[in-house]
Amino acid sequence: MTPLPAAFAVPGALDTPTGGYAYARAILARFAAHGIAATLVRLPDGFPNPSEPDLVETARLLADVPAEAALLVDGLAYGAIPAATIDALARPIVALCHHPLGLEAGLSPVRAAALVASERAALARAVRVVVTSPATAATLVRDFAVPEDRLVVAEPGTAPAPRASGSPEGAPPALLAVGAISPRKGYDVLIAALARLADRDWTLTVVGPTDRDPATVAALRAQAGEAGLADRVRFTGSVDDAARDALYAGADVFVSASLYEGYGMVLAEALARGLPLVASTGGAAADTVPDAAALKVPPGDVDALAAALVRVLDDTALRARLAEASYAAGRLLPTWDDASARIAATLRASLEATR
Repeated sequence: MTPLPAAFAVPGALDTPTGGYAYARAILARFAAHGIAATLVRLPDGFPNPSEPDLVETARLLADVPAEAALLVDGLAYGAIPAATIDALARPIVALCHHPLGLEAGLSPVRAAALVASERAALARAVRVVVTSPATAATLVRDFAVPEDRLVVAEPGTAPAPRASGSPEGAPPALLAVGAISPRKGYDVLIAALARLADRDWTLTVVGPTDRDPATVAALRAQAGEAGLADRVRFTGSVDDAARDALYAGADVFVSASLYEGYGMVLAEALARGLPLVASTGGAAADTVPDAAALKVPPGDVDALAAALVRVLDDTALRARLAEASYAAGRLLPTWDDASARIAATLRASLEATR
């Protein structure tokens, strides 16, 4: 099969340590195996809040993509590109949507509404829309008027990993949370819940970039300090793969208080390692984590999260049952090869549909 030329347009640095960029890196690395000769088009860093110069440069970069190449645009940029810019390209575009931009926590109502309107208009112009979960697909059909037959679900892959061994004997139970520090991740809800558990032994390690939202990081540190938890809550910032693997290996419980997830790659990573979970059900997270592997709570519910944490900390037999179910589910997770194959087929179809 002759390789299909393609361009993958992604805003900012590809090595940015978030789930969305990890998805892009994994797909790009595997395209060649599925007959796609892909090049990376680096869009300006300002997305999803681009300046006017960012939009002008974006229009130029996308217009320079050869006509014979399939074009895939990452949703962090695509939903904020004006419809007029997309129309001017006069070519088929495949959009990749991790989760709708307007559903990000912490936005003003005006900005959220503007992003929803912009993304709805942009998605209407895509010949195909790749999403990372059935839940996100349902959201796009219901709230963004995307026809079901234009949607392709390509769930993230999860690499096999050694089973977590837990904290050393005699040490307090180690809670682990992973994800960039932002309002959507609900770390304030988690700290509020843990403040009610100050009489129990535990430690919390939060792994993820701290430079994307310094105000939120400062607020969380202050919240932990005011609750008397400063010596029990640790923010590591970004870490390398070896350090991250070590933290997973030494954890006893994985905790996610996220308000919304388009899939929840870190949840899948926890399942791959057989960690019991306490997880909120925002967005696709409810589907990513099997019921038998987690205590699930509504997003933003401090009372429910605190109660679930009490149960999992106090009941070692419960933790063991959740861990067994988690490890079993982790063996069945999709692979990156599955995802890249689906997207490769979608890119081919995007060009064939216009011929």
